[in-house]
Amino acid sequence: MYNLSKRTRAVARSSIIAALYAALTLLTMTLLGGLSFGPVQLRLSEAVCVLALLTPSAISGLTIGCALANLAGIALNGSGALGLLDVVFGSAATCLGALWCWRLRQKPALALLGPVLANAVIVAAYLPLVLAAAGFFTIPFTDLSLASSYPLMYLFGFLGIGIGEALVIYGLGWPLLAALRRSHRSPHNL
Repeated sequence: MYNLSKRTRAVARSSIIAALYAALTLLTMTLLGGLSFGPVQLRLSEAVCVLALLTPSAISGLTIGCALANLAGIALNGSGALGLLDVVFGSAATCLGALWCWRLRQKPALALLGPVLANAVIVAAYLPLVLAAAGFFTIPFTDLSLASSYPLMYLFGFLGIGIGEALVIYGLGWPLLAALRRSHRSPHNL
């Protein structure tokens, strides 16, 4: 049996979570196109935010994975320097959501609200600038200009990102958390 230090295990766990988050985001970009970036987001990788209820290593893993995914988004979407807002503030939102999850891990339903709120509040604040830089000038499914009303764009982003995040976190993440907890209690894992 390998005798790894706690620190080595934590770094390995964090690295695996980062790779998983980034890979799932890139998969979402491939399969769902703009739904991993944009005013309405269904970033399937956000489901793994539930790992922050199980290990503090998930906080750094999710943050690094989000930063890597957002850097890839710059390269693929061509959002340029403004895309760095997504790298910095999107990753900060993920970090805050993961911290919230870890701190409130004894109350999973409330804990999972952390990533939903952090992303809805923070990402909606800078997203109009990033979308305009990427060539999106109207709110999807409407004729409303990105330049016409920042408060309206913020509200639309808050709702679109919040609803999408809640769907992924509670619709995919919650069952994932339940499955992970069941498998952890399984006699096969002793």
